[in-house]
Amino acid sequence: MRLFRSLTLLMSLFSPFASTAFADDLYQVEMILVRQNAVPAIVSHAAPEDWAAGAQRISPDSFRTPSLNAEVEKLSASNNYTVLLHKAWQQHLGEEASKVAISEGKEQFGQFPIEGTLNLKLGRFTDVDADFWVNQIDANGLVTASERLKQESHTKNGQLNFLDNGHLGLLIKITSLTAPAPRPVPDVIPD
Repeated sequence: MRLFRSLTLLMSLFSPFASTAFADDLYQVEMILVRQNAVPAIVSHAAPEDWAAGAQRISPDSFRTPSLNAEVEKLSASNNYTVLLHKAWQQHLGEEASKVAISEGKEQFGQFPIEGTLNLKLGRFTDVDADFWVNQIDANGLVTASERLKQESHTKNGQLNFLDNGHLGLLIKITSLTAPAPRPVPDVIPD
């Protein structure tokens, strides 16, 4: 019984540190939004005017040069995909969800040709909640029709992940900028 109490006391001492195991660290997020041309487009109701509600805009100095250019070239060379958006930025991620607003194209009355949010929450995997709209905007600047990608996933950090939503898809890679680099694999493994 004494061992059990000692173990309980020891665990209670370390529990405050356990909650900080996934403290906010700096990550690079890179995403590629694609249309899958072989799948018929599903046109939904027009994107809401408050599409970015509660999301932070990414500051211009946080944007980075994308590294997945080879993947974009392969997708663009294929007739199966149309690359709609390719962006990379750095941001802090932690156990608290972090929602960012992403847009592309000329803004008209608060709407963009491509607009959406990414809600990211760090854990063993990163929880991703993606909500994007690809809008058709008329000559008066009004959204007349939209395609929507709404997808949730648990993505593995450091790997390219694909969120399939039928006619629209999202490739995303989330990489830690503060974690130590993995050790190289030795050429010869001793017996």
